[in-house]
Amino acid sequence: MLKNRTTAEKLFDWGNIALMLVICFLTIYPIWYVIVNSFNEGQDAMRGGIYWLPRVFSLDNYKTVFQNKGLMTAMGITVAKTVVGTALHVFFTAMVAYAFSRKELVGRKLYMYIGTVTLFFSGGLIPYYLLIRDLGLLDSFWVYIFPAMFSFFDLIIFLAFFRELPEGLEEAARIDGANDFKIFYRIIIPCSMPVIATISLFHGVYQWNDYFTAVIFTNNPNLQPIQTFLYRIVALSGSNQIASMVPDNVVRKVTSQSVKLATMVVATLPIVIVYPFLQKYFVKGFMIGSIKG
Repeated sequence: MLKNRTTAEKLFDWGNIALMLVICFLTIYPIWYVIVNSFNEGQDAMRGGIYWLPRVFSLDNYKTVFQNKGLMTAMGITVAKTVVGTALHVFFTAMVAYAFSRKELVGRKLYMYIGTVTLFFSGGLIPYYLLIRDLGLLDSFWVYIFPAMFSFFDLIIFLAFFRELPEGLEEAARIDGANDFKIFYRIIIPCSMPVIATISLFHGVYQWNDYFTAVIFTNNPNLQPIQTFLYRIVALSGSNQIASMVPDNVVRKVTSQSVKLATMVVATLPIVIVYPFLQKYFVKGFMIGSIKG
């Protein structure tokens, strides 16, 4: 009986491994398919039958992408809004969270209730658009930055971390004559690098992947990020915009589909490379404050 049960457990384990491999394949193969076809000559790829490796290797698709000034401008906007937006978001949210962590803050419970409500309810897109318009942020780079400077969800993560810091640190600083600003800059921020790295990764990934803000709030093509550029190529403009991207010397070697695939790779690759190295911070961010010693 014990032997049969052991055999059944082994079969169950092998079944789990097989299921995991199938799920991994179904997840990874579409990405691999896009990469392989982006490195294949466009006209040859139209014949189909390319599944594992390029049949006619070519870099013309990527040459077409990188020769397009609009895409390079979009990449610059994406990098700028990711760096600036993440830095301001982390600083501002951490500063507000530190204020919330002070027991002497007047109305702290009321502010927490109000902030919690915003996690579940919002005014909707139309009131939000009217607010952005009245603030003068339409067709402005700052439309990516100012509305995203604060997140109550991230404040909760900061708050849980700040509450775990020893109170003796602040008490010693106050004895030495430090005020709240000095305590925040000189003690709280240096001691909070794990949660700062976590929130930076959260918001950095959001800023990099965000395309909807530009679709709704900008009409200037010089302000669109790379994700919006890709969205408009794939979902809206189609082959007409891609045809304008292709130089005359490679027009016979690329197609609208091959340029789309190359653009997808260029837009996705940076964050895909960075994410595995920083994934542990996602887990750490959700674990902050969950274990009490």
